Amino acid sequence: MDGVLLIDKPSGLTSHDVVARVRRSSRERRIGHTGTLDPRATGLLPLVLGRATRLASRITGGLKSYDAVVHLGFATDTDDADGRPVGPEVSVSPVATELEAALAEFRGTFDQMPPDHSAKKVGGRKAYDLARRAEPVVLSPVTVSVHALELTGVAGPTVSLRVTVTSGFYVRSLARDLGQRLGCGGHLASLRRTRSGTFDLSAAITLAEAEQAGPEVSSRLIPPAAALPQLPAVTMTDVGRERAIHGNSLGPDHLAERWLPPAGTAEVRLLGLDGCLVALAEARGGALHPVVVLG
Repeated sequence: MDGVLLIDKPSGLTSHDVVARVRRSSRERRIGHTGTLDPRATGLLPLVLGRATRLASRITGGLKSYDAVVHLGFATDTDDADGRPVGPEVSVSPVATELEAALAEFRGTFDQMPPDHSAKKVGGRKAYDLARRAEPVVLSPVTVSVHALELTGVAGPTVSLRVTVTSGFYVRSLARDLGQRLGCGGHLASLRRTRSGTFDLSAAITLAEAEQAGPEVSSRLIPPAAALPQLPAVTMTDVGRERAIHGNSLGPDHLAERWLPPAGTAEVRLLGLDGCLVALAEARGGALHPVVVLG
C-alpha cells in the first residue's frame, strides 16, 4: 500500500488523530502526514503510506492555499476562536477599501511572528506547552511569502480571505496582525485548506469514507511516481534500476532514454521500465545520484 491519500480533515481532530484512524482502518502501519492542520481547521491533509513516507519531506515544502474567516473586534490568546479574549471587544464594520489597504502590507515576503500557541520549539519544548503553563514564550520571526491574498467577503466584523502561502506560514498570525494593523484586534474564526503543493481538495475523500473503505482505500492512492509531478522523470534500464536501489550513481548507459542533465543541480524522479518510482536523484556532474530510495 504505497502512495498518497488525500483526506478532507474534519474539524476537531489533530492531524495525528487522522493518521491513527487511517492506520487502524487500512491496516497499513507506515503512515504519515505532510504538514499539520490545527484541530479546528478543516480541509486537505495529504497522507503518505508505505514507501511513499520517504517522500514526505519533498511533498511538505509546496505552496499551501486556504480559505480563512477572520473575526475583527478582539484578539485571543491563541489567535483563533478557541482562545480567551484579550482586551475589550470593539464594535467594528470595516469597509473593503480599508481592508484592501491593510492587506497590501501582507503580500510578498516578510518576517512573521508565529503564534505563542504553536508547535515551534523553544529550548527543545513546543511553544504551546509553555503557553499553556503560563511560562514565557520567546519566539523568533520567520521569513514567509504570500503569493496571493484576496478579500472574498465582508459581513459585519467578519472578513473572508483566500490566501496562497509558503510552508511555515501561520494564517492565525495573519488574522492577529491584520487586527493589529486595523487597530481593533482580530483572530482566526475558521480555516479550510484547499490546496497543498500539486494536490487539490477536490480530489480528497472524507475521513469517514477512508475508514469505511478499510484496506480497499488503496484504490484511492496516488502512486509515488505521480506524487511529485513537478520533478522531471527519467526511465532507467534494469541495470540502472539495480544501481539506483543500492544508491549508486547512474550515467547515460543506465538510462532507457536520452536525457540531458540541467546546467545546475536539480532533482529528478527515477522510474523503472514499469513506470514505478524507484528513487529521487540529484543531477550533478553529468550523472544522477540517488538521494531518496524507495526500492
